[in-house]
Amino acid sequence: MSRLRKQYNKTVVKDLQKELSIANVMSVPKIEKVVVTIGTGKALKDAKFLDTMIENLRRITGLQPVKTRAKESISNFGIREGMTVGLQVTLRKEKMYDFVDKLVNITLPRVRDFQGLSTSSFDGKGSYTIGFKEHVVFPEIKSSDVARIHGLGVTISTTASSKEETYALLKALGFPFKKEDRE
Repeated sequence: MSRLRKQYNKTVVKDLQKELSIANVMSVPKIEKVVVTIGTGKALKDAKFLDTMIENLRRITGLQPVKTRAKESISNFGIREGMTVGLQVTLRKEKMYDFVDKLVNITLPRVRDFQGLSTSSFDGKGSYTIGFKEHVVFPEIKSSDVARIHGLGVTISTTASSKEETYALLKALGFPFKKEDRE
């Protein structure tokens, strides 16, 4: 069992139950899944860069990414139906907890000029999204091997039903939010 999952089971559940005034332990919010995505806009014309993005996402998550394809053609963007427009990996269970632990304790402190996470990225239905401008902040990527930098997004989906419950869960798991946004 991962370190973050043990912490969640031992302390976070009890603390959240008291803080949110939840009677049933099974109703306490928890993380359901983590989805890591990359938009392949820069790689539409360059197949080698697409292969590099796939390898980078595989290194970061430990799983093979799925290609998301365009459902219809959009002439203004040069997109044809069936073209690869994104890559995504869905993490669950142990890999999810390991990834979130690594994200909070290793990756976020490596972000340049990091001031804390914004509280405006909650969707109100239990999800929180973090965008990274550079993929090299992840420890699996060696900056000496990088030819071109690309961004990626991390969406954390929880069982929480409101923005406040999601914030309380992520704060209890150690996510570093900005202080001035919340007050």
